This record gives sequence, structure tokens and C-alpha cells, in this order.
Amino acid sequence: QLQLVESGGGLVQPGGSLRLSCSASWHILGDYSIGWFRQAPGKEREGVSCISRNGGSTKYADSVKGRFIISRDNAKNTVYLQMNSLNAEDTAVYYCAARRRMTLVQDMCKAELYDNWGQGTQVTVSS
Repeated sequence: QLQLVESGGGLVQPGGSLRLSCSASWHILGDYSIGWFRQAPGKEREGVSCISRNGGSTKYADSVKGRFIISRDNAKNTVYLQMNSLNAEDTAVYYCAARRRMTLVQDMCKAELYDNWGQGTQVTVSS
């Protein structure tokens, strides 16, 4: 069973940056497409950004375009989410998820297509 571990969350001031990491043990993360999702209290889960197995395709939610960058280093078995210009609306628990199945680019961030989920890391943007 693939186990994903997120790290890098924390408290940051508005306008600040954080970099989240998603790693896996005993599995080759390069065999999976990876997505970052988030859920704030009282809100539905949102697909933030997703990346294909080789990093050739990426997708972003409109709310984070131009501010967040997803990347992966398969040699380090890690996927990153660089988050810049953070604001209060970015406050949420962030989860990484993995899937083996292939999808169309427009479906890359559909949560129901992901089979394995991490435990999440809290991101709080506040002054």
C-alpha cells in the first residue's frame, strides 16, 4: 500500500511563501500522477494542482494560477508545491494524493480518480 507523507505546512503571514513536499517510502513515486488538494473548514475539498508522472503535464485551480508551482523530482521521490503570495483564503489542510490510472488533462485534478492519500498538513495564513 502506497503511503504518502506531506510536510512543509505551517503558519505564514499574508504575502508569504511556503513549500510543501509529498514523499513516499518503499514505492517509486514516479509511477504515479500526483495531486495536491486542500480542504478548509466548512468548504468542499478543492483540487489545487496536479502533475503527471513525468512532470510533462500540470494543472492548476484558477484560484492559485500564477501563485503556486507544482514540480517533482523523481530521483528524490518527492513532489513539491511552491506556494507564493499566500492569502487567508489559502488557509486549509493540504493533502497529496496519487493515482496510477491515466486520465485526460482536463480530469487531472478530479479527486475521485486518486487512490492513495496522505494525512495532510495544515497551512495557516494569518497576521
